[in-house]
Amino acid sequence: MKYKYSLPPLPYSADALEPFIDTLTMEIHHNGHHKAYVDNLNTALENQIELQKKSLQDLLKDLNQISNTDLKNAIKNNAGGHYNHSMFWKIMKKNGGGSPKGKIGEAINKRFESFEKFREQFNIAAKKVFGSGWAWLVFNKSGDLEIISMPNQDNPLSEHKKPIFGLDVWEHAYYLKYTNKRVDYINAWWNVVNWEQIEENFKM
Repeated sequence: MKYKYSLPPLPYSADALEPFIDTLTMEIHHNGHHKAYVDNLNTALENQIELQKKSLQDLLKDLNQISNTDLKNAIKNNAGGHYNHSMFWKIMKKNGGGSPKGKIGEAINKRFESFEKFREQFNIAAKKVFGSGWAWLVFNKSGDLEIISMPNQDNPLSEHKKPIFGLDVWEHAYYLKYTNKRVDYINAWWNVVNWEQIEENFKM
């Protein structure tokens, strides 16, 4: 993906993840919040000819090369928001969930002993995000699987870590259905996880 950016369509209908993620939340989340990140990113890059040549991934990887603080923050927030959500929609699907198979399943079992222990640690990372942010499964700089959490729309690429999948725990991702019960949202979310797409992310 390169400038000028556009909002990708959802890979399923807005009601596809019911009852775990409600239709109205999906519509507002995608058409409102994600679109705003795309629009704001295009505005931030409007007169930045050299930055326009970079891919979305490279904008995030090379974030610390931007000396202008306001521009750097605009790209961190909005390129991050665009990348994070573009991945987020794809790693969910109707009738998802269950346990991971294939290479990702093997890697999780090897690193975390079992899927159950991995899920427990991932849930803790998601619950502990203060305010708005994401929980991530990444390859760290050593090439090992690692669970991390990051604030706001920060992205692992900016810390030279490869994201495999992330869970959005901003309130706008769950508040209409779950109100302040983030734990209930996190537990329900595992029912829509698209392990086939996560397997592809893992192999890339």
